[in-house]
Amino acid sequence: MLVGTLGRSEDSQVIDKCHELFQQHASGGAQIPADIRGSVYSTVRQSGKESDYNQLLEIFSKTDLHEERQRVFRILGTGPNSELRARTLEWSLSDAIRSNDVPFVIGGVSNAGYDGRQEAWNYFKNKHPILLEKFAPGFLYNRLIQNICGHFTDMEKYKELEEFFTENKCPAERTVKQAMESVKLRAAWLERDGESVAQWFKDQGF
Repeated sequence: MLVGTLGRSEDSQVIDKCHELFQQHASGGAQIPADIRGSVYSTVRQSGKESDYNQLLEIFSKTDLHEERQRVFRILGTGPNSELRARTLEWSLSDAIRSNDVPFVIGGVSNAGYDGRQEAWNYFKNKHPILLEKFAPGFLYNRLIQNICGHFTDMEKYKELEEFFTENKCPAERTVKQAMESVKLRAAWLERDGESVAQWFKDQGF
């Protein structure tokens, strides 16, 4: 957890060490300890390099261990490169991914900041008939909605969600309502406290 936190905080020593460990691991040398491997993968993925992305895909394809595959597919879409996030979204519905894992692959893209959330949402809308047929009704379809829709922070997006799910009925009404309520609460908090929080960060030198 500490490795991942320092990596997200752009600690240069941690980032450099993660890349060093990753290259050794990916080339068949010293293996990264399992308890920090996910954090190392995540830190490396934040570089946005296509070469790192391809190495992670290779690690995924060469292992039969679901735990190791899970480490990869959860973070593959989290990087800053929009083209690689788009590749991840298309990959999510390929034969390489088990049905049970699809929501978490797409959810990784949704976790990649504002742009990632929008890209995951657009993908969900474009692929909705396929996703509906493949996963609804049930836990996996509900998980998709939770991972994609519940983290927006403005009322404009709330209205867009409302319009989409009014026009496209789905068997997850309760989950949709919960996701939309989360958006409304986040938007209200941002409206109330956004400026003061931004000022606090500015005062702290961020």
